[in-house]
Amino acid sequence: MNTSVEAPELQTVSRLLPEFTQMPGGLLPLLHAVQEALGFIPTSAVPLVAEAMNLSRAEVHGVITYYHFFRSKAPGKHVVQVCRAEACQACGGDQLLSDMEQALGCKLHETSADGLYSLEPVYCLGLCASSPAVQINDKLYARMDTEQLKRVVAELGSHA
Repeated sequence: MNTSVEAPELQTVSRLLPEFTQMPGGLLPLLHAVQEALGFIPTSAVPLVAEAMNLSRAEVHGVITYYHFFRSKAPGKHVVQVCRAEACQACGGDQLLSDMEQALGCKLHETSADGLYSLEPVYCLGLCASSPAVQINDKLYARMDTEQLKRVVAELGSHA
């Protein structure tokens, strides 16, 4: 184990455990808390969580990989989520996604080489009447086109 990288993450997870170990159904709230604190759920935390929650490692890993909103790797500084729901796809979402993969130099579920951007799918942002929709970090964008999205991403990169 690389203690210099993982030790602080595991300490954070250890600090969060007591709040959730006695809670019925506490695994999901615990995983959300870990991701909120760290930005992702480190693979190295799975054994610790499993033992504390009296579950197998496979059960914990299964929950993390089943839900699309949990990350097992640290995201880039900016998370670009392109809506993949039907309305957005019908209004140019597929082309928008393809253009963003090319512009960022990474595919869905990946992070750009410079660590600035992670490109993720999201399934409905609730902006179907104003599609295609994108969420960057916590900000929603409607009626997004490739040029607008490239401008927003470039602006974020200039503030890195």
